[in-house]
Amino acid sequence: MQEVNYSFGMIGLGTMGRSLLLNMADYDFKVAGYDKDIEKNSLLEIEGAGKPVKAFNILSEFVQSLQKPRSVMMLVPAGKIVDDVIEELLPLLDKGDLIIDGGNSHFTDTNRRVTYLDAKGFNFFGMGVSGGEEGARRGPSMMPGGNKEAYQHVKYIFEAIAAKVNGEPCVTYIGPGASGHFVKMVHNGIEYGLMQLISETYELLRKGLKLDNAGIQNVFAQWNEGRLQSFLIEITKDIFSYKKPGEDHLLLDDIKDEARSKGTGKWTSQVAMDLQLSATVIDTAVSMRDLSKYKSLRVQLATSFKNDGNNFSVPSKEEYLVSLEQAFYCAMIITYAQGMHLLSKASSEYGYQLNMADIAKIWRGGCIIRSGFLKEIYSAFQSDPALEHLLLDSKVQALVNETLPGIRTIVSGAVSAGIAIPAYAAAISYLDAITTGNMPSNLIQAQRDYFGAHTYELIGKDGVFHTEWN
Repeated sequence: MQEVNYSFGMIGLGTMGRSLLLNMADYDFKVAGYDKDIEKNSLLEIEGAGKPVKAFNILSEFVQSLQKPRSVMMLVPAGKIVDDVIEELLPLLDKGDLIIDGGNSHFTDTNRRVTYLDAKGFNFFGMGVSGGEEGARRGPSMMPGGNKEAYQHVKYIFEAIAAKVNGEPCVTYIGPGASGHFVKMVHNGIEYGLMQLISETYELLRKGLKLDNAGIQNVFAQWNEGRLQSFLIEITKDIFSYKKPGEDHLLLDDIKDEARSKGTGKWTSQVAMDLQLSATVIDTAVSMRDLSKYKSLRVQLATSFKNDGNNFSVPSKEEYLVSLEQAFYCAMIITYAQGMHLLSKASSEYGYQLNMADIAKIWRGGCIIRSGFLKEIYSAFQSDPALEHLLLDSKVQALVNETLPGIRTIVSGAVSAGIAIPAYAAAISYLDAITTGNMPSNLIQAQRDYFGAHTYELIGKDGVFHTEWN
């Protein structure tokens, strides 16, 4: 019989699973890992030499090695594989054991699994994990949601290994059901938006200002020292200085301009539309990744439509960079605001009871979208937990008003010069629309009633109405 010894088990010893186990072992938690791939098992044993960690390649031995009630986490690709692993596990577990899905599962799949496993007497929760390989190894941000009582059994482990900001761990119980995976999904949607804004900034710097790579690197380095400080700006700065050993040019210049995705941004856009909520920057970011894949078509069309930015002109490079910094800050605020609005709406719609301040707090460290601005988001929701929209906070309003001139200058100039910056444009258009007391949507209602008898409502009068327009 395998000795019952380990307090936590991990199924899936790829980069993330292995890194999380080693992180736990650093804090002297005795942990076990399982993978069908012998090489991954060997890598865990090698990297974990001298630590309280052991790899297994037989599932039953792995399960038997865990202390009861058992806590087993899966870090495997989302979809059918998660269900397959669960079915393999169930005959080996006892009722009351805990299964954790730490991958990027769609929240609807997590809902289904919560119901299924609860009926069988097993505890289950889905947990978003952000921070990539480095975060997993040194301190991630984690978003567990599901069975609250079951979470208490592993809370001490996750709080120990999480990133810390001001001594506070970047992990908290999110809420019931699939709330943890929902919050991680929206996190990833925000990530899509911010990455698209950074890539458009790159386009403005190289095609508009005609800066070389060293000049672009300097801009991002300076930004990362100021209010735009964030993980994504930091790694962008590093990318603009990385050359392969022996090479005399940036690796970036060898990479194809076709962006891939794993679907979480698309899921964010889809659920926002399902909830009838606008998330234009995220939608645009998803669309532009899709558009980037049509490389041959883009090259073909580029010969017919000249938009090389040669008619781009600015008063001075220094003034333009000031405006660009303002523009990015404003668009960043809008991107976070759209994501937080979606979380607020989903919390009400799905009964998640989300603590928005806590979510902002755990995103401040360890995760991909960590940034200095999250302190402002945390402060806004801490002051008013029922805040419907981030733009209702007076301090955030002041920041937006301060940076508005910059984003208007940048967007209008880029459009005139034929430089595509759709996420920037989506951000300012969203702001202009959501701050408009009277939108032109009354015309749409009239049109719908004209051609389809879909009815309309009147100002100051109850009821719905229809007109024979012709």
